[in-house]
Amino acid sequence: MSACIVWFRNDLRLADNPALLAALGSGQPVVPVYVLDGETEGVRAPGAASRWWLHHSLASLDASLRALGSRLVLRQGPAEPAIAELAAACGATSVYWNRVYGQGARDRDARLKQSFTARGVIAESHKANLLFEPWEVATQTGQPFKVFTAFWRACRALRLPSTPLPAPKVLPGPGTWPTSDKLADWKLLPTAPDWAGGMRTRWTPGEAAAARRLTDFLDDALARYRQARDLPGVDGTSRLSPHLAFGEISPRQIWRAATGLGHSAAVEKFLAELGWREFAYNLLFHFGDLAQRNFRPEFDVFPWQEATGTLEAWRRGRTGYPIVDAGMRELWTTGWMHNRVRMITASFLTKDLLIDWRAGERWFWDTLVDADPANNATGWQWVAGSGADAAPYFRVFNPVLQGEKFDPSGDYVRRWIPELASLPAEAIHRPWTAKQPLPPEIYPARLVDHAAARERALVAFRTIKRNA
Repeated sequence: MSACIVWFRNDLRLADNPALLAALGSGQPVVPVYVLDGETEGVRAPGAASRWWLHHSLASLDASLRALGSRLVLRQGPAEPAIAELAAACGATSVYWNRVYGQGARDRDARLKQSFTARGVIAESHKANLLFEPWEVATQTGQPFKVFTAFWRACRALRLPSTPLPAPKVLPGPGTWPTSDKLADWKLLPTAPDWAGGMRTRWTPGEAAAARRLTDFLDDALARYRQARDLPGVDGTSRLSPHLAFGEISPRQIWRAATGLGHSAAVEKFLAELGWREFAYNLLFHFGDLAQRNFRPEFDVFPWQEATGTLEAWRRGRTGYPIVDAGMRELWTTGWMHNRVRMITASFLTKDLLIDWRAGERWFWDTLVDADPANNATGWQWVAGSGADAAPYFRVFNPVLQGEKFDPSGDYVRRWIPELASLPAEAIHRPWTAKQPLPPEIYPARLVDHAAARERALVAFRTIKRNA
């Protein structure tokens, strides 16, 4: 019997999954598949923290599929031959997937679609992971937007996203299932050592957990979101980013749930954060490899410093600046960092230490459970000053003032740097001023003096302006 294939990628959910419903609508047995593809040129392999999340998300999706009478077939290797071989083994007459937007993945998908079509196999791609396709939002001259406010204004003028699609009630499978890898054999989980304890404590991957997270946020935290979202010491953000990154929930589901509460300043601010995600994907689609190439080419000659021991100190939360170190330790422990602190830590690396933003982007890619090819690179380039609609280079975050403003009582720092817990609030973000400063073997001295580092950064920026 012939069958059809639905190819899961960053859409690991049953609800609001157009490709899955299109496969079901074909009337043929459906073979769901996930391919672990880290070999196709231009397709980035997941980092270590993302691999941990991926393992649990795939297990959750497989359990959901089995409840419908189906299962998830796992294959590893370059996706083109893996999907082609599976289609041949199943006698597939159609293949369905939801779109991704990186250049390497798009090129791969286009080749697959062309190959299938040439053999008489239907190959359909669907919109599932963005509110607006990149080609749906353009300036009056037809060019892509480079400024967020204008981009988001244009998005809000478009037709609102449609109602999310329901999850299927049943999913007929083939009489004989094709072979599948075992998830455990992929070795996505850390073992020696097992460093994922903090992530297990903090996170529950999967579609059901994503839905609960959204409901809890809308019920409990949305009303204070505009104020609390900048305070790392309180639970004021949605923490939906890893669920979005793996597609366990769709932006359309979030949009509809939030707007269903009515219009408010809090809802608008929350939707604008979805807008930043849309903007990042718009940039990724139109301008290529944001994780490797400066969006602003004048930064190609920026005099970055050699990343010696300072990079490792930054990674391990040993810079001597508590708000920076707290963020890096939160990241190392939980696979996540508060967005305000992401900006502070990124500014410290690129401007206080003058280390190339790509070194930071790579570290975040490996350690974040919400590592995302558009958001991660766009955020780093925004802070470094090399990106679209970027913060001006002369805007250098002062880690002391940022800590005092957004963590005034020091609760966040005390949580992640317990060796500073006894310091009073007036010294918690500048421990070198304490009456009895801690010895460096307990808490390190500052890597740099911020005022001097800021001036060095501005001198470096002036050199590229002269060469522009």
